[in-house]
Amino acid sequence: MASSAALASDRAVLVRAFDESRTGVRGLVESGVSAVPDIFRHPDPYSSVPLAPPGVSIPVVDLSLPRPLAAAAAAEAARDWGFFHLVNYQALVPSECPDRLLAAVRAFNELPAPERAAHYGRSMDGGVSYSSNVDLYRSGAASWRDTIQVMFGPTQPDAERIPAVCRAEILDWDVHATAVARALTALLCEGLGIRADTLEEESCLEGKVMVCHYYPVCPEPQRTMGIVPHTDPGVLTVLAQDGVGGLQVKHTNEDGKSYWVDAKPVPGALVINVGDLLQIMSNDKYKSVEHRVVMNSHEEARVSTAIFFNPGKRGDSVFYGPLPELVSSENPPKFRNFTMSEFLGAFFKRDLASKALIDHFKI
Repeated sequence: MASSAALASDRAVLVRAFDESRTGVRGLVESGVSAVPDIFRHPDPYSSVPLAPPGVSIPVVDLSLPRPLAAAAAAEAARDWGFFHLVNYQALVPSECPDRLLAAVRAFNELPAPERAAHYGRSMDGGVSYSSNVDLYRSGAASWRDTIQVMFGPTQPDAERIPAVCRAEILDWDVHATAVARALTALLCEGLGIRADTLEEESCLEGKVMVCHYYPVCPEPQRTMGIVPHTDPGVLTVLAQDGVGGLQVKHTNEDGKSYWVDAKPVPGALVINVGDLLQIMSNDKYKSVEHRVVMNSHEEARVSTAIFFNPGKRGDSVFYGPLPELVSSENPPKFRNFTMSEFLGAFFKRDLASKALIDHFKI
């Protein structure tokens, strides 16, 4: 029987060979693979937590409601679920914008392999990269997806490095998703009983990373995952997804029972979720919850685009933690203060599936 060291060495060789092909998971599909390669196989990926009973779904927040009602709905969803669908946001975003973005991301990923390969690499030079699995060399099993990643803040990317076929749409979506995040952080602040601009003043809209995920059709969907269960590290995530589906959210009900809930695509809706940093800054009022992407049995690839919003101020003298307005002798801080350098350092030292990030800062 091979030793664990030998198995790890064999895996490292296979991972590197896959990465050096520069064509991602899409390239595997183009090559005609009929089985999921070993480096993508997850042991019993869907066995740990049951699926929700029929009829259970994540909440919906209607941005066209009177402001106090919209704020109350957003706060309730952030407290109880950490996730919600956002509808009637078109005053902030042209109605065709998300679909145009997703179509452009799909178009890039379905270019001929040599054209994609010209963009492939793990370096974030210019704030842009295209690769498969940001944690490919750290995780125990790779996931079935390829990703364009663009850093939009605190430093602007070199737009010329964004693939031309989706450049205009990606740049446009940054502007519109930021408008959505600005409106939502204001509502979530109001839901905490603090000034609407508190999170914006903490620079929480200035650090931005966009990820454009492409999940190719999979020959053995039961053997791998699109994204493993994880929480998002930042403040707020704004997600546009196509109609294929696959996003699932872990929800724990009042009886303490947990199950996975399908966040089935709602036509015209965005998906919003709370990140670890907002849970910390809200002093545990809002919840950052685990979510995953399961492989679908559709004969069509899934496309989604998320923007993660984080603080942009990152000096060694700038500290984050529970907002002072939410801390009192009756409600003491549940987390310690830290710099963004420490926070991001803790995040990048772990693989995506690790759940220890928020615990690292608990008092």
